[in-house]
Amino acid sequence: MLELLKIKREVERLSNILGKAEDCLDLQYLTARIQYLHQVIAQPDFWNNPTRAYEVLQEIEYSIFYKHQEYQRWCSILEDIKAALELLELSADEQLWQEVQSNLTQLQQELETAEIRQLLSDPHDKKGAFLTITAEIDAIDAEDWASMLLRLYHIWVVSHNYLVYLVEESYGDEAGIKSVTLEIIGHYAYGLLKSELGTHRVIRVSPFSTNSKRHTCLASVEVSPILDESVDFEIPEKDLEITFYRHRGNVNRTETWVKMVHIPTGISVFCNEERSQMQNKEKALAILKSKLFAMPTAGYAYALAQNVQLDEIQPRQIKSLSNKLIREYILHPYTKVKDLRTNVETPAATEVLEGKIDLFIKAYLQQLNHTTSVGKEALDNFK
Repeated sequence: MLELLKIKREVERLSNILGKAEDCLDLQYLTARIQYLHQVIAQPDFWNNPTRAYEVLQEIEYSIFYKHQEYQRWCSILEDIKAALELLELSADEQLWQEVQSNLTQLQQELETAEIRQLLSDPHDKKGAFLTITAEIDAIDAEDWASMLLRLYHIWVVSHNYLVYLVEESYGDEAGIKSVTLEIIGHYAYGLLKSELGTHRVIRVSPFSTNSKRHTCLASVEVSPILDESVDFEIPEKDLEITFYRHRGNVNRTETWVKMVHIPTGISVFCNEERSQMQNKEKALAILKSKLFAMPTAGYAYALAQNVQLDEIQPRQIKSLSNKLIREYILHPYTKVKDLRTNVETPAATEVLEGKIDLFIKAYLQQLNHTTSVGKEALDNFK
């Protein structure tokens, strides 16, 4: 009975959240807007302006249809839970009880994700993301730590129903990885994962050492948005240094890797997972554009405000935010994970390494929402 009362209180809390969501959504307006946009699509000249057509489809899919459909589904799940609770008050039913708990957990998780998404106001937050993990030094412990982060993010991506593709992977000499780049497809992937940009430090007893002493390892995480046709710009050929794999000796070996360097900034991209060199070149260029586009989040906005041209910025002037220590994972002699920007921490290090990072994402986005200007940190990145 006590457990039943707790669930009823939680259902009431979720009902209040949905009530507030209804006020924010203005469902009557959304319904009318959907009907209007469908009329626009039905016009015979709709596809004559591809850019406008793309914007209309984006509005329907991301801003309107998604919100409207999700809200209706949440209400349906909540009503099913309420009806089941009424039956459980009359008669115990283990199967129905399990169903209530399962539906409640699902609704809690989805509303938590929706609450986090409400914090994403940048128009590019809805895009997919490129995520790169790099071991800070060529050492077995650092490379193993980079592979642990890869597993963490892969679990998180799958649990949030995103698609993920491997763009490049460079294996460590003995274990782990030197670097890896993932392409993550899905709404809000960039907006959520941009909170992970920075250096991640682990303190643990090395599994590769016999002296049982604590070791500290670092790995950096870079995140940039996957650009679509609404964002397009050209990089002058003179600013690019492109290296292709050249066959030496064994002509039957199928190496297709491409390395691309943006000379003015020193940003380097490596791709080796596509089936041809041309495909790897196209992917490398897409990632390079993505990283250049994301530079404003690392202080480049200040440079633009001062009318500094991209080709005038030297590598020494850029302090990437991926070099900034943002999170610490202590695995010995006790367990704790602490975000050094928001001071949010948890002793459940094992759960965090299993992809449970939404508490850090939410806290970071809440903090970011309170920032209304470039601020001192952005200026410091260019000193």
